[in-house]
Amino acid sequence: MAAGLILIGMGPGGIAGMTRAAIDAAKNAGHRRYEAYTALWDEKDLTALENEIGEIRRVMRPEVENPTEILELAKTDSVALLIVGDPLQATTHVDLQLQASEAGVDCIVIHGVSITGLVTGAVGLSNYRFGRQTTLTYPYGGWIATSPLEVIALNRKQGLHTLALLDLDPTGEGVGGQRPMQPKDAASAMFAMAEKLSQSIDEMPDDSILDSLKSQSCKEICADIASLRVVLCSDMGTPSQSITYLSLDELSSAEEGRLHCLVIPANSSDVEHSALMRWTKK
Repeated sequence: MAAGLILIGMGPGGIAGMTRAAIDAAKNAGHRRYEAYTALWDEKDLTALENEIGEIRRVMRPEVENPTEILELAKTDSVALLIVGDPLQATTHVDLQLQASEAGVDCIVIHGVSITGLVTGAVGLSNYRFGRQTTLTYPYGGWIATSPLEVIALNRKQGLHTLALLDLDPTGEGVGGQRPMQPKDAASAMFAMAEKLSQSIDEMPDDSILDSLKSQSCKEICADIASLRVVLCSDMGTPSQSITYLSLDELSSAEEGRLHCLVIPANSSDVEHSALMRWTKK
């Protein structure tokens, strides 16, 4: 590609998880940028990739959401934007693709393995039974968002599993200082959500069947939040991958790692139950 933008999926972590097409495209690009705020690679893996393809410059949220420099470069040279997982998993990158089109910049996509496709099969739950996914966020400025727990509760009420991604930016600004949420952070966030949500359930709308279902599901999940069973998925797709099936109470003391996500199962089938029991904490 003589000029243009190349959105490259890096996969979950390490050169071994990248496609040959992704490595070659990044190596041959005139400029390489690493988007370092929606997800992160281990620094050792990133250094190994640089040794393979050449220098990589880190960019954060402002440079990607307002990509003036990236698109100007891409008008005369090839620019590779390296993105952990799949490049179009986040709407931020879809928006970048649209901005490139509006600026008359050619844009191609090289897909990579995404956590959303990797986790469901690895855990052993049916992909057809996953509902809306959500993200557990840090309490920015002391504000506790309860919507993630509401999503989990309603999914469970409808017999659907939930994939919950974990925040990695305590500031919410996307400019640096990333600190991927650890298991104890996730447990603390969910307990805080349950406490806040339980105080406002009676004020939730009750104008439709769905409203009633949501209200009832929130009451049920808040009533026994400590015993809620979750699947902790750590460093998926890397040699350090681990999966643990445990209660939210046990999650508070679970082993830390680089990047985590949670799966919150609904009532499981016999096969799913057997698959989950493999990961029970010993």
